[in-house]
Amino acid sequence: MFRQFFGLKYNPFGKEIDISDVYESEDMKELNSRFRYIQNIRGIFLLVGEPGMGKSTALRKFAAGLNPGLYKPCYFSLSTVTVMDFYRGLLISLGEEPSHKKVTMFHQIQQAIASLYYNQKITPVIMLDEVQLLSNSILEELRLLFNFKMDSENPFILILSGQSQIRNKLQLAVNAPLRQRIAVKYVMQGLKPEELPDYISTRLKAAGLHENIFTQTATEAIYSASKGTPRLVNSLATASLMYACSIKQKHIDEEIVYQGQRDIDV
Repeated sequence: MFRQFFGLKYNPFGKEIDISDVYESEDMKELNSRFRYIQNIRGIFLLVGEPGMGKSTALRKFAAGLNPGLYKPCYFSLSTVTVMDFYRGLLISLGEEPSHKKVTMFHQIQQAIASLYYNQKITPVIMLDEVQLLSNSILEELRLLFNFKMDSENPFILILSGQSQIRNKLQLAVNAPLRQRIAVKYVMQGLKPEELPDYISTRLKAAGLHENIFTQTATEAIYSASKGTPRLVNSLATASLMYACSIKQKHIDEEIVYQGQRDIDV
């Protein structure tokens, strides 16, 4: 209903936004530079961020920008899986038919990666999301699985993406060998206060509204409630649009933000 009221093609703060319209915050720019670096050196990348910081969006944007003739992106969102489930999921994301034995699947994964890189000249880019859910046994499997030619070469890019708990797990002595193999790390920080007005206007323009209907005090109220976490910003901005529509007000001030905030758990 609020989309018609404001003349929007879609909810500008929803998931429908095209990946090409994602706002280039300082956080995202720095992350993209780290992504470019890991493309050059290959190996393991650790991406850390609290819930709602935009990790999955960043992975989607990175994958969309890869040359399909040079890279094969494989995205795998993890849950509390067993080692066998993990192997099966990884093989499926690589386009392989999993075997029924763990040792066979181990060699299948290594052979699939080696074949892509050495025979087809394509670097597999394996993105594992929600890695904070992985057990120490699977983290150990990762170290063994991505050891090629006696750990002398990296015919892959492995991106481990997760919440801050993964850093605590990697500090454990049992995970030291994997931690030492991480070539690049980045911790997402979220939006800065001065970026929020541009973030909101960019989202509105992408949805077809070129007028910035959020006042300065409204954006300040949104930042105060969200601390720059993109998902919370989006939820609060959407709630504000809905409330403004309900009272037939075209511009959103701090009072509308406060009323919208009552409808969500920020």
